[in-house]
Amino acid sequence: MSPPSAPATPLSSIVGSLKRLSDGVNRLAIGFCVGCVLAMLAISFTGFVYTLVTGDALSWTYSLARLFLPWIGLISSTIALHAGEHVAMTLFVKCLPRPLVVLAASATLAIVAGFALLMVWYGWDFFANARQSYMVSASIQISYKWTTFAVPLSGAIMLLHLVHGFSLLEHFIDDDAMLEKMMSQSEAPASDDASASTHEARP
Repeated sequence: MSPPSAPATPLSSIVGSLKRLSDGVNRLAIGFCVGCVLAMLAISFTGFVYTLVTGDALSWTYSLARLFLPWIGLISSTIALHAGEHVAMTLFVKCLPRPLVVLAASATLAIVAGFALLMVWYGWDFFANARQSYMVSASIQISYKWTTFAVPLSGAIMLLHLVHGFSLLEHFIDDDAMLEKMMSQSEAPASDDASASTHEARP
């Protein structure tokens, strides 16, 4: 009989809720980046078809499509952080003793948190003071607030993802344990098939 599970503390409940929120925000970020890429392709394709049909070029297609690049670059960086795909010297860190690995991981998370805080702090000031408009064409003007808001928003999302802690870092993944798990999962269907064939062979 398994022992009863310990009751969830208020702190663990809050952390669990924040992790679920982080996962939901990450799914929204993926969908948003996909939408931005599709919008850029649609705008570029529209300009290509217009040039192909009329022989003239639309002056606003390139300028309008370029407005999505800051959003794609910044929001995709939060997706990479959530997936643990950011740049890291994984091989070097895994050669260190375990206490130094923990120290390096803690320093990494602290640096990421500090960078995200700077993005929120200075990015919000950059967004609030953006008064100019981006001239897409003579008749299309888009406020700089559209692009500058990506900076504080990305910083806030990074801070939210930090609730996952060390699981964001590649050098905290046990490669041997992962290989054993994958091998056991691949061997399980084979053993099931063998047992099934044995039962069928019996009269």
